[in-house]
Amino acid sequence: MERKQRLRSQDWFGSGGKDGFIHRSSMKMQGLPDHVFDGRPVIGICNTWSEFNPCNAGLKGLAEAVKRGIWEAGGLPLEFPVGSLGEDQMRPTAMLFRNLLAMQVEESIRAHGMDGVVLLAGCDKTTPAQLMGAASVDLPTIMISAGPALSGNFRGRTIASGTDVWKFSEEVRAGTMSMKDFVAAESGMSRSVGVCNTMGTASTMASLVEVMGVALPMNSAYPAVDARRFALAHLTGNRIVAMVREDLRLSKILTRASFENAILANAALGGSTNAIVHLLAIAGRIGVDLKLDDFNLGSDVPLLVNCLPSGKHLMEEFCNAGGVPAVLAQIKGMLRDALTVEGRSVVEVAAEGECFNDDVIRALDNPVRPKAGIRVLRGNIAPDGAVIKPSAATESLLVHEGEAYVFSSVEEMKTKIDDPDLPVTADTVLVLQGCGPRGYPGMAEVGNMPIPARLVREGVRDMLRISDARMSGTAFGAVVLHVSPETSVGGPLALVKTGDRIRMNAYEGTLELLVSQDELEKRAKAWVQPRTVTPRGFVKLYQDHVMQAHTGADLDFLVGASGDAVVREAH
Repeated sequence: MERKQRLRSQDWFGSGGKDGFIHRSSMKMQGLPDHVFDGRPVIGICNTWSEFNPCNAGLKGLAEAVKRGIWEAGGLPLEFPVGSLGEDQMRPTAMLFRNLLAMQVEESIRAHGMDGVVLLAGCDKTTPAQLMGAASVDLPTIMISAGPALSGNFRGRTIASGTDVWKFSEEVRAGTMSMKDFVAAESGMSRSVGVCNTMGTASTMASLVEVMGVALPMNSAYPAVDARRFALAHLTGNRIVAMVREDLRLSKILTRASFENAILANAALGGSTNAIVHLLAIAGRIGVDLKLDDFNLGSDVPLLVNCLPSGKHLMEEFCNAGGVPAVLAQIKGMLRDALTVEGRSVVEVAAEGECFNDDVIRALDNPVRPKAGIRVLRGNIAPDGAVIKPSAATESLLVHEGEAYVFSSVEEMKTKIDDPDLPVTADTVLVLQGCGPRGYPGMAEVGNMPIPARLVREGVRDMLRISDARMSGTAFGAVVLHVSPETSVGGPLALVKTGDRIRMNAYEGTLELLVSQDELEKRAKAWVQPRTVTPRGFVKLYQDHVMQAHTGADLDFLVGASGDAVVREAH
């Protein structure tokens, strides 16, 4: 007779004496009968639903579909809440709280008697935070994403989440769009719950989760309100029960090969630069030695997905064209053999991918843009690296030299950017300091600085911009981001002065301040570290322990894993 697998949850619900009594009795308050504690898999559903986070507002209904799938497969579903990081609502930036959510997810999974977990994520930071936390526990894990919102529409034309906000804002500043029209566009842009309908950070991370094998095919593409997403959630519930019985843990899925596949696919997708800091942080939790320079692996991969902000279509069209499986089919010759939650290889998923619109998802011989993957830059401004997204930049600015105009803070930038007498030209390099992980704090999405108002009125729509900040995955432009080390810890970007010349060559991966080493050393001796540390609370903890962007901006004491064992009872 086959021996029945003893699961982790039995240490809670299968034990005798007062401890088992307490665990089972308290759960029965919810109407659970005796027989559900018979040794079947207990599946946690980790939900980031919140009305403060409209991107994730659909997860409440999605959780019910997951539960149906778990019950059907013979498991016991138990939903639990964690924080929800709404990119559009949280100040000073949702990124400040990514590591806090990761801690909450990790400790919630470990502390409770579950055998596997379904992660319900959506908005930008909820996806990496949940994966970081789950990776540090390493149970069987699968994700189902919230899905993109419906395409926006304003006065008969399609408009895009985020991307058109930046465009409309510049048009208002240029005087070519009225404030009345600007406000009227708000409702048309947001026609349903769901994440940004562009290939922003949320859809990028949902796509990469799929590429890395942590979610079922089409996870990223079905719209949030599409019935097929709820069916996918049901199947996700089915699959997690089987994964527990197979002992298919997250560490078997998140391998070096799966991270390399994510880097390759991110280039083909025209994915967000934010994916870099998130993938680095996830890798640090699961024990994969991933470095910033590894992202050069995708630098020569052509842009195949013709979606905003790098193309012209939205996520609904991406879905109808075949989604991630169709992209994988185009790059299948580049893919590494890696396991997925289905128990099969990502190469097998790629073999089944079909494209139904070759303008939305291009073939390798007809790309939107050749060699468009994210570029890692290094030089005396960024000894530990910086990044730029060529697919979203004006091509003529990818090799550029100009005089710097420096803003020492985001407040100074906002105060001066509309000054008609600001001494800048279209060739000026705008530099923003003090916006890195420790300095902001949280490394906010302010790197895509507005074009100075006088230049906007003259028709300028892109300039070379450099900062230690991030930018929204929905944004665009010749924007150098994640300069490391950041200015607030004495990184060389802090030494740049207005009038200095800066040279960048994105193709060669170089970023240089054309100032002598002797002069830089004099400036470094005179530099005074700004007072940026908050006196209490999580923000102080964050600033005391946050790592730099080139390592993923995790907290130093969270790197690695603690496993799922809990040796002491509560009573």
